[in-house]
Amino acid sequence: MRLAEYTDYSLRVLMYCARHADRRVTVAELAERQGLPRNQVMKIVADFARHGLLQTARGRGGGVRLLRPADQIRVGDVVRLSETDFRMAECFDDAGGSCALAAGCRLRRLFAEALRAYLGTLDGVTLAEIAGVGAAPRGRGVATARPRRLAAAA
Repeated sequence: MRLAEYTDYSLRVLMYCARHADRRVTVAELAERQGLPRNQVMKIVADFARHGLLQTARGRGGGVRLLRPADQIRVGDVVRLSETDFRMAECFDDAGGSCALAAGCRLRRLFAEALRAYLGTLDGVTLAEIAGVGAAPRGRGVATARPRRLAAAA
């Protein structure tokens, strides 16, 4: 599985905002410091403002900041909002696709279980942890994965 470029950029934008939670950051600053296309950053900011993760302000002194503390934003939720397709194989389609083995196949269940584990692991980590800010993680009641402290990036 590979994350879409949009998801990668989204995580970078949110991490930058988490690291600069004491102030608003501009779209221009985000694009320049992260080496991202300005239009992509504008789309990400608009999308995440609509989803209640970012607060935006226009005009002089305006910019973007996290709407919630970074330790309350799960990486799994960000990935779910950013990714458009978690279909791992044709059999994930509602109609089941055209596979002749679909009726007795266990592969779909295996892939579904793997996807739940993948997202469960991401749910166990907060934006604060991947951005290297904030206090120790708190439990979130995720059955498949416990929040854990990430090692500092080298």
